[in-house]
Amino acid sequence: MQALLLLLAFLLPSEAGAAEIISGIESKPHSRPYMAHLKIITDQGYVATCGGFLISQEFVMTAAHCKGRKITVILGAHDIKQEESTWQKLEVSEQIVHPSYNIFTHLNDIMLLKLQTRAKLTHAVGTIPLPTWSTFIPPGKMCRAAGWGKTGVMEPVSDTLREVKLRLMDAQACNHFVFYSQRLQICAGNPRKTRSAYKGDSGGPLLCAGVAQGVVSYGRTDAKPPAVFTRISPYVPWINEILKKE
Repeated sequence: MQALLLLLAFLLPSEAGAAEIISGIESKPHSRPYMAHLKIITDQGYVATCGGFLISQEFVMTAAHCKGRKITVILGAHDIKQEESTWQKLEVSEQIVHPSYNIFTHLNDIMLLKLQTRAKLTHAVGTIPLPTWSTFIPPGKMCRAAGWGKTGVMEPVSDTLREVKLRLMDAQACNHFVFYSQRLQICAGNPRKTRSAYKGDSGGPLLCAGVAQGVVSYGRTDAKPPAVFTRISPYVPWINEILKKE
């Protein structure tokens, strides 16, 4: 996944798909059936991409900065250039951005996408569990990020799904991000390593022991870790409210 931008970041929709996994490995095909590839028509009319993940048959979770004029979700994909019988291409009927999302601070960078038709659960398409609202995953844990983002600062985005192991860092490691909030965000990626999420990985999950604990948000333009992920647990009441209402 592409490294998160240092200042205004690859949070802009036109940049949304640029990030990719750096120093990761190719995922085993369909081993992460909850992964979603988002094709976005931006408000400016450009095509961008983001990651996302299926949390129910009707909803995909992603980053708020991935919002666009129109979004098509592809589930069941591995190589995004090679369509397979496992693919489900679904249109998004509603983009529900967190009401407190701030485009300048990147806080509350989380969005739910309501699918026009329900996803069919198969061996290649499945949901991923979310944490409880009281979960606070501490620094030191090893987690994984996954996505179709860039594999290097000057590299193109990846056709195949890739993943990378990232260590959760303490807040001090993300102090150079002016608006970093440990309560609402997760700092992940050892600064002594080259492994990171990058452009194009935006909106994808941070997976810890099989649970989606974070959403790829932003990082530095040079892809140097750590990167910032939206912490999912504080938003669980908001998520549950939307899922029940819909």
